[in-house]
Amino acid sequence: MNRSINWSDLPIESIKRGFTENRQFYECLICGREIEKGMIYRDAANLYEAQRFMELHITRAHGSVFEYLVSLDKKITGLSEHQCKLMRCFYDQVPDAVIQQQLSIGSASTIRNHRFALKEKERQAKILMTMMELIRENENAPVKYLAPHSTATMVDDRYKITPEEYDKILKKYFPEGLDGRLTTFYIKEKCKLAVLRHIATRFEAERKYTEKEVDTILKLVFDDHTTIRRYLIEYGFMDRVTDCTSYWLCQNEQQS
Repeated sequence: MNRSINWSDLPIESIKRGFTENRQFYECLICGREIEKGMIYRDAANLYEAQRFMELHITRAHGSVFEYLVSLDKKITGLSEHQCKLMRCFYDQVPDAVIQQQLSIGSASTIRNHRFALKEKERQAKILMTMMELIRENENAPVKYLAPHSTATMVDDRYKITPEEYDKILKKYFPEGLDGRLTTFYIKEKCKLAVLRHIATRFEAERKYTEKEVDTILKLVFDDHTTIRRYLIEYGFMDRVTDCTSYWLCQNEQQS
């Protein structure tokens, strides 16, 4: 019975030599035997350091790492029984003419095709391993949040919004599309920030607006446009002169 091993966690070099190591032991991948580092082991009249003794153990107890790997279940190797037989022949450097006879293969070109197919699998496996490694690295990377607008009045946990959360919020509160109307503004503060960030994009950078022009734009967004206007100011998305005769997008903040 094959041991339960998480092969994806093992470096290729460890799989090739048939054992793993930690600070204290070498461990045989095939049977699980542990050999303590720093010890000297006697075998008949010979003395071996720990790593060499583990290599000797694998050769004597298991024959070869290759034979162990090629005998693993198809679910692990992805190889058919016929492909495994070919792999054994290739490993043992059996001449193609002999392979033809042993495996009842019709022609030498068929063997060449099998070699090509296995090399193609190898290339595909390298690409797949690379992509999976990149996926793992991305999963372990710090969570990426949208950068707060530069004129935010007070940055706190409300601003921890991922791009995915941002898109989800907008789809929820702008069900008719991003150019449509807002369904409600009586929502959590984080959602308000996301909504205001989007509403700010309806204004042009470097343009001054009268209060009437601002209200005209906001009325298309939500009936309670004065509340939206007030929050745009309070959260630092827009600014205005004291007498409210002129409004503008803060420091050209045009969020996307």
